[in-house]
Amino acid sequence: MSGSSPKKRRFALFSILLAATLTPYATAAGQRTASRMVVVDERETVRDEPPPHGAIGMSTAYRISDGIEGRTMEFRKRVLHPGAAIGPHRIAHDEVYYVLDGAGEVISDGERQALRPGSAAYLFDGAVVGITQQGTRPLTLIIAYPLPRD
Repeated sequence: MSGSSPKKRRFALFSILLAATLTPYATAAGQRTASRMVVVDERETVRDEPPPHGAIGMSTAYRISDGIEGRTMEFRKRVLHPGAAIGPHRIAHDEVYYVLDGAGEVISDGERQALRPGSAAYLFDGAVVGITQQGTRPLTLIIAYPLPRD
């Protein structure tokens, strides 16, 4: 990847992260099987919608993992447009917000921290969390968290 643009390097990292989170998988009995892979083109998952947890402003959502049968986690990209936010909400799992572009402020149980490209907020089960876009550029995030076990 040397000599490639930062955008191409981020896309390559995103592709590697997506493949790593989807393979290998466990069967219903909990035994590990041979690895499998699902490749998703984010352009097929995109839609404009208000952000979750308060509908504060507008966002572009890439629901990357939604169509993957048998998945155990959510893996999404979300672009918070200027002035948008994912409002405060209690989480029932650990969750990660990873910033690809723009600037934001994350909150967890009242503690606020600035986020910039390349930074990640690891948020813990039971916390009240949210994130607000800051500045003039949209805030582009990867959001990942486990699905509830049945």
